[in-house]
Amino acid sequence: MIATSVAYDLVFLVHILSAVTVLIVFFVMRGSAKAIVRGVDSATQKVRFPNRRNWAARVLHLLPVTGLIMSLSGDSSVSFTRPWIGVGILCYLAAAGHLEARTLPLERVVSEVIAHDGVASPERGRQLVRSIDTLLAIVALALAAMLVQF
Repeated sequence: MIATSVAYDLVFLVHILSAVTVLIVFFVMRGSAKAIVRGVDSATQKVRFPNRRNWAARVLHLLPVTGLIMSLSGDSSVSFTRPWIGVGILCYLAAAGHLEARTLPLERVVSEVIAHDGVASPERGRQLVRSIDTLLAIVALALAAMLVQF
């Protein structure tokens, strides 16, 4: 379906760039959480966990928008009848639900603890790492479905 129209290709490019951005953000978040587990100093924790909203992680929400645009404007190779499109939608719903219900609230708690106490406990860091690992597993499943296109 690539190279059939400029508009489609631009949406596809945004979709791919969004996916890469999501992976980078999640890996950086995981690295920051691992730093807490390793017991980095207070100054480093404050830099890695500023007491504000994490808008970068929400780039995840661009993926279904661009994916739906491509499915609606593309040919039968990217239609909703394809199983891999369904897997992508289910993976997005799972990842978005986990991100908004578990990971970002946990990250917010870690940020607040660091702002108040100076450091977060390694156990909180481990919880955040596990939560981010869950997100990365869901994204990996979606990526595999997008690459295989069964």
